[in-house]
Amino acid sequence: MNIGEIAKRAGVSRSTVSYVLSGKRTVSEELRRRILTVIEELDYRPNAAARALKEGRTRTLGLVIPPASQRLTDMQLGFVASVVEAAAGADLDVLLSPSGGDHERSFERVVTGRRVDGVILMEIRLEDDRVSRLRQSGLPFVTIGHPADAADVWWIDVDYATLITRCVHHLADLGHRHIAFVNRSAELVAAGYGPGHRALAGFTSAITERGLAGVDVCCPDDAAGGEDCLERLLADHPEVTGLVTINEAALPGVQRALERAGLRVPRDFSIAGVAGRHWAEDFRPPLTAADVPAMEMGDEAVRLLQERIANPATPPRHILHAPPISLRSSTGPRRH
Repeated sequence: MNIGEIAKRAGVSRSTVSYVLSGKRTVSEELRRRILTVIEELDYRPNAAARALKEGRTRTLGLVIPPASQRLTDMQLGFVASVVEAAAGADLDVLLSPSGGDHERSFERVVTGRRVDGVILMEIRLEDDRVSRLRQSGLPFVTIGHPADAADVWWIDVDYATLITRCVHHLADLGHRHIAFVNRSAELVAAGYGPGHRALAGFTSAITERGLAGVDVCCPDDAAGGEDCLERLLADHPEVTGLVTINEAALPGVQRALERAGLRVPRDFSIAGVAGRHWAEDFRPPLTAADVPAMEMGDEAVRLLQERIANPATPPRHILHAPPISLRSSTGPRRH
């Protein structure tokens, strides 16, 4: 059913039907009632494009994700799924766009192409050119993560520094004196990846505060990288009895390396970290960890972006999550 059929049934012009639907011009009460009666009889619903045109919006949000060449982690997939679900609940569509490397033109099309009403940006670096570009464009945006200079940015993030600090203190309280930090990949950290730098700062601070011996290593974001990383860590630092990590994708490989070395968790070696609940619960034994609320954060990102679109003059809002450490079964007292 379309406007032409409504006009024919009501005996009026298409433009008159359009005026009633849009409210842009006044029509007689008798004509208005006649047209509305036909609309009700036909159960007409304006399509999304027509409604978007009427509202002056696309009713579409952009979600900028890491390049397709990089396999998304479980946590990143959680962010994507929660954004899509929250947007659908608000009757909005989501346009996914990769960024970085060969995908800069895709990102630029999102920024300049009038395809979206606003953008949610993931995987933020401390100095992020994408944030600078969005600031320049005037397009409303919200980030999951935050750059170093974020006073004017609307963002949601996890307090990685605080959470890794808590993990170190937990291991120290169990008697561990030599602790390692397994970070994200060297490429990400070198590029200024915010969580990697903030988690390392928290680790260094806690190690110093407790008078511990600490070692930090970067690790590829996959199981094979995790296995190789831990094998090298154990060979170079056999004194280490516990580790903390934010690299959830490396955990299956970490587990295999410990098994190959004959180390039982937590009897011989303890592990704690920050991870998606799926990874923490699938680890054997289940991982003591701060469970990142990815679904909640995606929902918050959509709500914040809607707020920013509707009220551009509202001061920026910041949400920093520091979930409690869920004590599962992967940490225990250091063996003497």
